[in-house]
Amino acid sequence: VESVESGGGLLQAGGSLRLSCVASGSIFSIRTMGWYRQAPGKQRELVAEKNKDGRVEYADSVAGRFTISRDNAKNTVSLQRDRLKAGDTDVYFCNAGRVATTEGVTDFWGQGTQVTVSS
Repeated sequence: VESVESGGGLLQAGGSLRLSCVASGSIFSIRTMGWYRQAPGKQRELVAEKNKDGRVEYADSVAGRFTISRDNAKNTVSLQRDRLKAGDTDVYFCNAGRVATTEGVTDFWGQGTQVTVSS
């Protein structure tokens, strides 16, 4: 099983960017899919996640600007990011949480995608 992200890049403050991720492999179910961010030397922190029942959680810093969407049938999750700020600059990681496979239940992380917002 692997999670693959796409959509990072460089853009100006005020712009929009969409991150996408697909989890592939022998997957029975995924409890949560979401996005985390990590700055150099800091811990990874939640940006947004959505569980399979539809419950959504956002970090306070992005509420109202970012929108997470998920397709349970396709095992994909996307993050629409609007009104970007320089403070949104970070490496963003896709997370698939509590993934049930033929080998048990575990979490999977994407490789990370750099997003840089210039002011």
